[in-house]
Amino acid sequence: MVITADKVKQYYHSVTLDREKCKGCINCIKRCPTEAIRVRDGKAKIIKERCIDCGECIRVCPHHAKSAVTETLDDIFAYRYKIALPAPTLYGQFNHLTDINYVLTGLKYLGFDDIYEVAKATEAITAYTKKLLAEGKLKRPVINSACPTVTRLITVRFPSLIPHILPLISPMEAAAIAARKEAAQKTNYKPEEIGVFFISPCAAKATEIRNPIGLSSSPLNGVISIKEVYLKLLPILGKLEHIEPLSTCAFAGVNWAQSGGEIAALANDNYVAVDGIHHVVRLLEEIEDDETLDVDFIEALACTGGCVGGPLTVENTFVAKSKIKKLADELKKSGQKTAPVALSDEELRWEVPITYRNVMNLDEDLLIAMQKLENMQALARNLPQLDCGSCGAPSCKALAEDIVRGFAGETDCIYKLREKVRDLAKQMVELEEQMPGSFKQDERER
Repeated sequence: MVITADKVKQYYHSVTLDREKCKGCINCIKRCPTEAIRVRDGKAKIIKERCIDCGECIRVCPHHAKSAVTETLDDIFAYRYKIALPAPTLYGQFNHLTDINYVLTGLKYLGFDDIYEVAKATEAITAYTKKLLAEGKLKRPVINSACPTVTRLITVRFPSLIPHILPLISPMEAAAIAARKEAAQKTNYKPEEIGVFFISPCAAKATEIRNPIGLSSSPLNGVISIKEVYLKLLPILGKLEHIEPLSTCAFAGVNWAQSGGEIAALANDNYVAVDGIHHVVRLLEEIEDDETLDVDFIEALACTGGCVGGPLTVENTFVAKSKIKKLADELKKSGQKTAPVALSDEELRWEVPITYRNVMNLDEDLLIAMQKLENMQALARNLPQLDCGSCGAPSCKALAEDIVRGFAGETDCIYKLREKVRDLAKQMVELEEQMPGSFKQDERER
């Protein structure tokens, strides 16, 4: 069954924490782009309202305490007809791969009845994006919508930039809509009998199908990590006796797996391509400060190197990027064209607008919220401004907010605690000096 918004009672997150494995180090809090993690009582805690499922905490946790919850290959067998949507990143995980059809045929051996390459759908997105850019009605600079992490980042931290987001669904969703249409026509199966699964390099896509951006419901039934599929495919690829000619995508679609791929497909010279969540944040801050940036289009991808750097991949980011480039170049030389994708412009557009997610709401009462904000600012000014993270918060400002919310105390700051201990020691000395002489003598004899 397709997952709809009304089936999700609360905001779903694919990134989870295993408290048993957590050692309370502060690697994750310093890397989280939305300050969604705290360390309290020796364990990390994810503030769900702020998490955008970027997977940075998965990437940097040395104890593997963070992970992404996705569907498994076993889940596909709940459906009569099973469709795999491989992200082009999957192709960059294998050594000496010269033909994508090996991987696609291998997916059928794993139990899928049909394969629909997400790379095919990128060309439909590219064509419509070109059309919208040519019309000149979008607010410049236009920010791509293919990366759900970046889109959610904007809704949390940069609400003024929401009008700049390209109002189109992602290639994953476009591929799912097209694949489901084709399957229904070929099989005459009921919608609930068709399972559509994306093979994903990132955790954000697992969140996306439960809390879709711009759609009232997701056309997908699940997300399976590239890591799981890779481990199942690796032993069988060399044993395949018959390779089916399943691939119908071209150079441009496969090239989307790496940073700059979308821009290359658009053939737009006036652009910025940025990858890595912290680089994205810095660029968005600059645009927020000065929206007159002379750029038509921004390709912003949360993972370093693009989707090839996703936290659910296996291969080294830069090695995978090289492999993708070689595969894409081979497709370019062969002249293979992408099969037409039967999607209308309306199907590629958002159904519902996206809005600001106010995660900084200090109180429902505006007056009380303003008072808390003033208190928070005063507390922040009184803290050492070192942003060391020793308090369990990523910054002094974040600690001040935690104090106002009642989640922490000022002495959680080790510098404030040291001041407090010094004051207490001084008071003890002063108190001792005020004691009667005989009592002080008795104390010394003890």
